[in-house]
Amino acid sequence: MLSFRAPCAEVLDLGDHLELFIDRYLIASKTNIQFTLHEPRDEGNVLSFDSPWEGPFCAYCTVLHDGEGYRVYYRGKSSATPDGVAETTCMAESPDGKVWTKPKLGFFEVNGTTNNNVILTQEPYTHNFSPFIDARPGLPNVERYKAIGGDQKVGLKGFVSSDGLQWKPMQEKPVLTTNEVPYQYMFDSQNVAFWSVNENCYLLYFRVYKDHFRRIARAESKDFLHWDKLQLMEYRGEDGQRAPIEHLYTSQTHPYFRAPHIYVGLAARFMLGRQVLTAEEAGTIGVHPSYFKDISDAVFITSRGGNTYDRIVMSAFIRPGIGAQNWISRTTYPSLNTVQTGPTEISIYANQNYAQPTAHLRRYGLRLDGFMSLRAPYEGGEMVTRPFTFSGNRLLLNFSTSAAGGISTAILDAEGHPIPGYTFEDNIETIGNEIERPVRWKSGPDVGRLAGKAVKLHFKMKDTDLYALRFASEDKTK
Repeated sequence: MLSFRAPCAEVLDLGDHLELFIDRYLIASKTNIQFTLHEPRDEGNVLSFDSPWEGPFCAYCTVLHDGEGYRVYYRGKSSATPDGVAETTCMAESPDGKVWTKPKLGFFEVNGTTNNNVILTQEPYTHNFSPFIDARPGLPNVERYKAIGGDQKVGLKGFVSSDGLQWKPMQEKPVLTTNEVPYQYMFDSQNVAFWSVNENCYLLYFRVYKDHFRRIARAESKDFLHWDKLQLMEYRGEDGQRAPIEHLYTSQTHPYFRAPHIYVGLAARFMLGRQVLTAEEAGTIGVHPSYFKDISDAVFITSRGGNTYDRIVMSAFIRPGIGAQNWISRTTYPSLNTVQTGPTEISIYANQNYAQPTAHLRRYGLRLDGFMSLRAPYEGGEMVTRPFTFSGNRLLLNFSTSAAGGISTAILDAEGHPIPGYTFEDNIETIGNEIERPVRWKSGPDVGRLAGKAVKLHFKMKDTDLYALRFASEDKTK
C-alpha cells in the first residue's frame, strides 16, 4: 500500500485496477487543473418511514447490493425515547435500488403484529446495527454476512448471518469495549466495518469524542473478534497539510465497489448550535422540539489505509434541500455504501426530515466513478502522473468534454522523456463523454509493449472533466 506522500521517485504498481481522481495519489504535478467535487442529483423519496415500528427517528441506514437485489437496513424508532429503548432493526428490499418495498417477514412481534419487516430486536444493538457482506476469501456461507452494533454502555458486539435476515451474536461478550478505547463518548452513532482486500484485515471505523469534537477512530482485526491498533483518524487537504477538524457524526467509510483499495467516506457533518429555524417555524413542520437547534449536511472523504482521510475539498457533498424540513438537526445523514443502479449510474442514499412525521430515505444519483474529477477550464491545463507500471494493453478513461474541449495524452518514460509512438503528435485527441474510452494514437490503442515498464502519463486537457482511468486487456474493453 502506497501513500501519495511517498517519494515521487517511487514507482507505483497500478496493475489493471481502477484509479479515481479523488486524491493526489497518482499526481506528480498539475497546472491550471482543479479537483472538482460533483453534487449528486436528488432523485427523491424512495422509502417513507411510516410504519408504526418505524417513525420519525429511523436512522443509520446501510445499503447492500447482493447479487441481483438490493437491501437497506435501518433503525426503527417511533419516539424520542433514550437510545436503545423501543428500537428495532428493519429491512427493505429493491430489485433495482430505486423502487423499495417492505417485506412481511414474520420474525418478531412488534406493536402487536408479526406482519412487519423487523429483522432484529436485541436492544441496544439495534440502535446502530450495521451489516456488511464479508469479502474475506475462504469463508463458509454461514459467515457470509457480518454486522456490528452496540453503544458505550455495553460495547460493540459482532453478529453473523448466512442470509442477511436472521442474525445471531458471534459471541456473548462484546468485541470492543470502552475500556479498550482511550477516548470519550464512543460508539453512539453508526459504527462501520468491512474486510479490506487492501490491508488484509477487518477494519472498524467508529465515533469518539476528543477535544470537544466528534471524531472518527479506527481499529484492525484478523478475526472480527479481537480488535487492536486503535488509531484516531486525521484529515489531510490537497496540499498534504492537516485539514480543519469538524464534527463528523458518522464516517460511512466503505471500499468503493469498483476500486476496493480506495475507501470512500460519506460523512455526516454536524454543525452544533447552528440554528436556522425559529420555534414557530419548527412547530409548523412538526419537528420534535429537541431537534431544530443544530443543522447538518454530508461531506466527502477518502482513504487508502492507515489513520488518514484525504479531504481534498471542504465544501459539502450533499447540501440540505429546499424547505424548512431540511434545516434541522441530524437530517441529510448519508447511508453506508455506494451501489450501482444503472450502466452509467451509482446511487447513494440519505435520511431526510429526521424527527418529523415525514421522515424518509432519499436517493441521490451520480455518474459512475463520478465523486470527483480533475477539471480543466476552457483555457486548458496539464497534468503529469507519478511513475508507475501497469498490466494490459489499453488505457481507458472515464471523462467528459465539451464540444470545444478534449484530452491529449502522451506516455513518457520514468525520467519524463516522450516515448516514440505515444507522443502528443502521435495522439488522437479524446473527445466526448464516456465511462471507458480507449486512448488512441496513430498506431492504434495498443500500449501492451509498455506493460511492466515504469512510465508516466502526461495529459493536456481543455474544458474537460477526467474522473478515472485504468489499464485493461483488450478482451475487457469489448
